[in-house]
Amino acid sequence: MRPDRPPTDPDVDLRVPGQRAELRQGTASLLAAVAAGGIVGGLARHGLSVAWPNPPQEFPWAIFAVNVSGCLLIGVLMVLVTEVWQAHRLVRPFLGTGVLGGYTTFSTYAVQVQQAVAVGAVRTGMLYLAGTLVAALAAVWAGMTLARLATGRRRHHGRPGSAG
Repeated sequence: MRPDRPPTDPDVDLRVPGQRAELRQGTASLLAAVAAGGIVGGLARHGLSVAWPNPPQEFPWAIFAVNVSGCLLIGVLMVLVTEVWQAHRLVRPFLGTGVLGGYTTFSTYAVQVQQAVAVGAVRTGMLYLAGTLVAALAAVWAGMTLARLATGRRRHHGRPGSAG
């Protein structure tokens, strides 16, 4: 990025007149899509955390499962909306930012690590800290790979026509 240019959203090219108009007209629908998705995702996360509570000294399996499963679904979604579908402009904000952004919770993850350490469960806290990071990254990769396998897509690297 050049220092004299502000960062830009790769989905928006303000040089295209239609996108400029869409950006001006679509703000309310975009915000509504993100908000509605966030409600759905947040309620799902809350339901799982209530159904599967844990004291601070124990491994927080509910939020671990939420974050890892959310990352898996993010991997699937990104393949579908970038490689498979011609998705409606609100699909990614609703599902990605809204539902999955509301469902996953890395802020709660950070608080739970701090709480585990504060009550003397340092090993549990550090295992949760590292385990979530590794599992979440692996889940995104697995979600992308599974989505590509399920849709018959192959990711090509290197020269055109070379696989894998």
